[in-house]
Amino acid sequence: MTESVGDLLPGMRRMGLSRRTTLAQLDLTYGAGYSESTGDVHAFPDVGMPARNAYQLIHDSLKFDGDPALNCATFLTTWMEPEAEKLIVENLGKNRVDIDEYEATERIHRRCLAHLHDLWNGAPGQDATGTVVVGSSEGIMLGGLAMKWRWRKRMQAAGKDASRPNIVFGANAQVALEKTARYFDMEARLVPVSDASRYVLDVERAVALIDENTVGVFAILGSTYTGHFENVLEMSQALDLLHASRGWDIPIHVDGACGAMVAPFAYPELAWDFRVPRVASISTSGHKFGLTYPGIGWVLWRSAECQPEELTFELSYLGGVEKTFTLNFSHPACFLIAQYYQFLRFGRAGYTRVVNSCLYHARLLSVALEATGAFECVSDIHRARGQLGFSEAARLGASRLFAESTTTKKSMCDATTNDAFNFGQPEVAFRFSDWFIQKYPQASQDVVSTLLRVRGWIVPNYPLPPDRSDIRILRVVIRETSSEDTVNRLVRDIMWATQTMLQTEPRSLGEALLKPLPPNLSTSDLAHRVAATHTETMDDAQRNSHWQGLLSKIGELKKKEEQALEKEKESVKKVHQRSC
Repeated sequence: MTESVGDLLPGMRRMGLSRRTTLAQLDLTYGAGYSESTGDVHAFPDVGMPARNAYQLIHDSLKFDGDPALNCATFLTTWMEPEAEKLIVENLGKNRVDIDEYEATERIHRRCLAHLHDLWNGAPGQDATGTVVVGSSEGIMLGGLAMKWRWRKRMQAAGKDASRPNIVFGANAQVALEKTARYFDMEARLVPVSDASRYVLDVERAVALIDENTVGVFAILGSTYTGHFENVLEMSQALDLLHASRGWDIPIHVDGACGAMVAPFAYPELAWDFRVPRVASISTSGHKFGLTYPGIGWVLWRSAECQPEELTFELSYLGGVEKTFTLNFSHPACFLIAQYYQFLRFGRAGYTRVVNSCLYHARLLSVALEATGAFECVSDIHRARGQLGFSEAARLGASRLFAESTTTKKSMCDATTNDAFNFGQPEVAFRFSDWFIQKYPQASQDVVSTLLRVRGWIVPNYPLPPDRSDIRILRVVIRETSSEDTVNRLVRDIMWATQTMLQTEPRSLGEALLKPLPPNLSTSDLAHRVAATHTETMDDAQRNSHWQGLLSKIGELKKKEEQALEKEKESVKKVHQRSC
C-alpha cells in the first residue's frame, strides 16, 4: 500500500498536503525518489509522473552512455552550432512529406537537391532527380532497387528470364548493401578483398562475377573499415569493355555515405561522381560529413531516366498532388532544414576547411602512431599518393611528407593541400606492428581497446572483411569536433594503455584497471613530438630501445605533472591552514 505524505511527514497539512496525498501524487524535485513507484519496467505504466521526474529519470539513466565527443568509432555528427539546433527545435513537429502544408520546407528540399546535383557534377541546367531519405542506407536501397527495375525491364523487352537478378559489391561493404540484396530478392555477389586491393573492391575480381543477370555494381566511396576510396572510374571503364564485348549494360551506384561529402572538397579533381558515365545514382549520409545530426541522407540519380517511373507514387489526400519514391513515408523536416543551414553556413570554402582540418589531424595521428614503432597503419591517407601499404620506407616517406606539408603556407580552404597524399576519408585504421607482435606475443589489441574505455575513449577493435579477417584493426574516425589536443591526448592514452597492458600481462586485467591513472595534463604538441622521434630506419633492437625511450619520456612527463599537482595541493593546504 502506498504511504501517504501525512503519515510520513506530520505537519505537512499546513503546506496544502492532506493525509490522502500519496508519494505517487507528489511532484518530487528529484526523479530518483519517484522510481520506487514506477513498477515493472517491462509493463506499460499504469499511471504517469510529473514532467520533471520523467526527465530526471531518463536524463540520469543516459549518463551510462559513452561520451559522443570521445566516440572514435562513429562517423556521425555529434555537435552542431546553437543556431542550427534552434532551427531543429523550432521545426520538430513538421513532417517533410506534407509538402502541400509546408511549401517553404519543400523549397528547401529542392534547393538541397540542386546543391548536391551541382556538387556531384550533374549535367548543367538539368533538374536534380532525387530525394531526402532517413540515411544513406535508405538511399542505397533506393539506388539498388532502381537498378533492378531498369534491368528487369531490359530483360523482359528482350524476352529473357528476369527471375535471377544479382548485384556485385566488395566484401568490405556495410550491412545496408547486403540488406538491399536480401530485401529485394537479389543474389549478393561479394568480391573478396586482399592486401593488393587495400581491402576494398578489386575491379578484376568484380568483373569476373558479372553476367547478364547483374543489375549493377555498388562502389563504396569510403570504406568503413579503412577509409579507402574504391576506384569508381576504373570500375566504369571495365564495365565499358564488358558492354563492348558482351553487350551487358551495367550501371554503378556509388555508396558515398562519407566520401561523397569529403571528395568534392578535399579531392575535387577525383572522378567518382556523375562525371563517370556509368554512375547512375549516388547516396550519402547528411549526418556524417554533411555535418548534420543523425536522421538524414540523400540519393540522387544522373537523370530522370535512371529513376523508374514505376517506383514513383502520386498522393492526393494531403490537400494536393505529390510524388513520393521513398521507402519511409513520414520523415522529420527539422534535419532537412538543418542540412540546408549547413550548406548556407559553410559553402564550398567552409566545408573544404572542415574536411582539410579532419584530414590534417588524421594524418598527424597516423604518423605519430607509426613513429612509436609499436603500430602500423592499415589506412593510407598519410602516405604519398600511389604509395600503399606499410613498410619502413613507406613510414619514413609518410613522416617526411607530413612534416613538409606542415611548413606550407596554404590555407585550410585550399584543396591542393591534399594533392601529395592518397585519396581517402579522415579515418585511421591501425594495428600492432609485426616487430611489436614478435617482441610481445602476449600483446592484445582487445585489451588496449578496453583500457582506453577507462579514459573515456571508444576505439573499436575488429577484424577486416572475409579473406583478410585474420587481421584485426583499431579504428579512429576524425570528425569536425576533433582537434590537435584531441590527437595529443589520444596518442598519449594509446601509449599508456599499451604500456599498462604489457606491464600487467601476468596479472588480471582487473588489477590493471585499479592502477591510478596518470593526470591528463601537459599534452601540448605531444603527437608532433612523438612523430619527430623516429626519423631514421631502425632494426628490431633499435625499435625496442626507441619504444622504451618513448615510454620513459612519457613517464618523466607524468612525474613532472605529479610534482606540479603535489605543489598545488601543498599550496592549497597552507592557505587553508592560514585561514584556520
